[in-house]
Amino acid sequence: MSETATPASGPIPQTAHTAITRRALVRLSLRGVCGLAAISLAGACGPLLAGCAAGGDREGAGDADATAPATSSTFAFDTYCTFTAYGDDAAPALLAKACARYDALFDLYDPASDIARVNAAGGAPVAVDPETADAVEAALALSEELDGLFDITIGAVSTLWDFHEGVRPDDDAIAQALPHVDWRRVVVDRTDAEAPTIALGDASAKLDLGAIAKGFIADRLCRLVEDETDARAVALSLGGNIAYVGEKPDGGLWTTGIRDPNDPGGSRIIGTARTRAGSLVTSGLYERTFDEGDVTYWHILDPATGMPVATDVVSVTVWCPSSTRADALSTALFVAGSARGVAIVDGLDDTAAYFVLADGSRVESRRWRELTRFEESAESSA
Repeated sequence: MSETATPASGPIPQTAHTAITRRALVRLSLRGVCGLAAISLAGACGPLLAGCAAGGDREGAGDADATAPATSSTFAFDTYCTFTAYGDDAAPALLAKACARYDALFDLYDPASDIARVNAAGGAPVAVDPETADAVEAALALSEELDGLFDITIGAVSTLWDFHEGVRPDDDAIAQALPHVDWRRVVVDRTDAEAPTIALGDASAKLDLGAIAKGFIADRLCRLVEDETDARAVALSLGGNIAYVGEKPDGGLWTTGIRDPNDPGGSRIIGTARTRAGSLVTSGLYERTFDEGDVTYWHILDPATGMPVATDVVSVTVWCPSSTRADALSTALFVAGSARGVAIVDGLDDTAAYFVLADGSRVESRRWRELTRFEESAESSA
């Protein structure tokens, strides 16, 4: 059974540089959710009721059967994104097009993106799209609220790592980059509302929206559904970020299966969440990793050390009406560890979290079951 009463407080045993050995990693019971295959949109297959505001008339928009979904998918933000819409066959294609636009704005490694141009400007103000300014302002607010557990200037360190090619920076490079991780030195100027600017007070700092971008985009896609489509309900999956708009036609709850990443086929789930419209976001240590010798490194970095996080948490799922907040929290709670993480979530309105720990146990925030109607699978709780 899951352990819900007392969060674990101690970190898992670590080697130097806050990483565990490959042999130790294999022994961990990583019963959580991660990446594209982590969350199963079981509820997206059922019929849905009208639940969001209708947009203006568009060609073909009003002809769709509300109980027959239209679907689309695209590759963006380094993951596969899928869209299921009820009541508007044109909505999924519109959402896919919007994803391409946001990807072009926020891609850290595309020299033409807003974020890359800000990072390359040596501290000079850079005119950006208003939505880029919105995303950065949201990230700054959450950086402050979460007391630096989440920091969008982690780019000074994160760009030193390459989890695709398996490149670990040396300790000196990390030490030199760490002083440039400080969200307080980012300035957004909206004097010109149509062309706001972003400046880095530290010329060597770098923005990285990776820990919040998909959440911000999911919220904007939900707004797009409400403002510009006739869809009555939509399910969005941006990798480990899930967002729902509207209600199922039977008036029931959206059903989301949380899969066990230890299952090679990806079909076994550890439990099922049933929620109203809102967002579920999952982060896991095993989403992007590489081995160097007998040490495994993972992609979630601690802003204070520049190294992979070293707490008792190996997976966390966050429920929140705002996908932006859920996304930032899913990273911050890793850095905080389960004991502090539960305390953070329990102090927030309409927010809940489910932690999977290194020893295979589970910890829940106070309102997790209330807000998600979560039920563990029989196999998982055995």
